[in-house]
Amino acid sequence: MAESLVEQMIQAGVHFGHRASRWNPKMAPYIYARKNLIHIVDIRETIRGLLRARKFLKQIASRKGLILFVGTKRQASETIERESLRCKMPYVSERWLGGTLTNFRTIRSRLSRLEELEALRAGEELSQYSKKMQSALSREYRKMYRNLNGMRTMARLPACVVVVDPNKEKNAITESRKLGLTTVALIDTDCNPDLVDLPIPGNDDSIRSIELIMKNLADAVIEGNASAAAEEKAEEKAEEKAEEKVEKKHPVSTKASAAQKEAQKDPSETKEASETSAT
Repeated sequence: MAESLVEQMIQAGVHFGHRASRWNPKMAPYIYARKNLIHIVDIRETIRGLLRARKFLKQIASRKGLILFVGTKRQASETIERESLRCKMPYVSERWLGGTLTNFRTIRSRLSRLEELEALRAGEELSQYSKKMQSALSREYRKMYRNLNGMRTMARLPACVVVVDPNKEKNAITESRKLGLTTVALIDTDCNPDLVDLPIPGNDDSIRSIELIMKNLADAVIEGNASAAAEEKAEEKAEEKAEEKVEKKHPVSTKASAAQKEAQKDPSETKEASETSAT
């Protein structure tokens, strides 16, 4: 895996960092060299970070934990949406709304409002409003759909937040740290790795680089989801076998069953039956 992954990373330009003049000194352990005024990321560190992140995300998914993917920059938004949908996890690809995590109750109420607007648009009730009101409701719907659609499945706070470029998504990082949520991030040479729990050093501006890293992370989540589903199925089978074993060891006799049914009868019915037979 390592050799093929190294080749993929080089082809995707994962190792290209920012201009040396823009670097964050805390990224020094992840930098391999400086070439033509540009820092080159150490691919070995990228692979280490990616493998650690994959292992962690797989564990979270196997426990049915939610993982929120965040990437609102132009180069990342499409990939974030596609990979999140593929691994069936919530995402933010357009705009990070203040309080998305720290004021989650309000976000849930806005999602309820989005569902109300969709129901309104689907039915005939919208035609009862004036043209001006219809236009206002349509604008409200489009704005809410754009900003909140990716979080529909987030019924509770996530266990982990995956970010592309912590500098761009600093509000998401700040809210995650405030709530003690684990953060995974693709970080370039201009970022501060100390703000992220599981940093993956690499190019966070190249579409191909972002696609490669996010695809690998989504694959890990899918593996975790499959593990959770298999475990749930195994538990169901174990319960069925246990029930069958109990039934075999303690069978209910026909007489006992009949006696129970007789005891459960209404006393008035029993009295009527006896009077009829006596007559």
